[in-house]
Amino acid sequence: MKEIKAYIKEHKLDAVVWELHKIKNLPGFSVVEVRGCGQQHFEEGKKCQFHELVKHAKIEVVCNDELVEEVISTIEKTAHTGLRGDGKIYISTIDEAVSIQTGERGAHIV
Repeated sequence: MKEIKAYIKEHKLDAVVWELHKIKNLPGFSVVEVRGCGQQHFEEGKKCQFHELVKHAKIEVVCNDELVEEVISTIEKTAHTGLRGDGKIYISTIDEAVSIQTGERGAHIV
């Protein structure tokens, strides 16, 4: 199992969500509104101030390994504008999933 975290521009969120819904057997995803700043905001001797933080959307997906490339390419293609600050995608390994409702454990409950 993998966890995919994507930070994208807010105005691309609806399009990305629409495309993610088209992926067969995708178990679901979460969306969070976040603020942040990338390296371009860090000048020498200057720190990023709260009012300078840019609004982004964070999409979190946990899925089986077979879907990872399709999820990544879907997000990358749909969120791309070609402008600075398009975002980032991070992929992590998930060791186990636990259903709070049933107590079941394993990849099948993703």
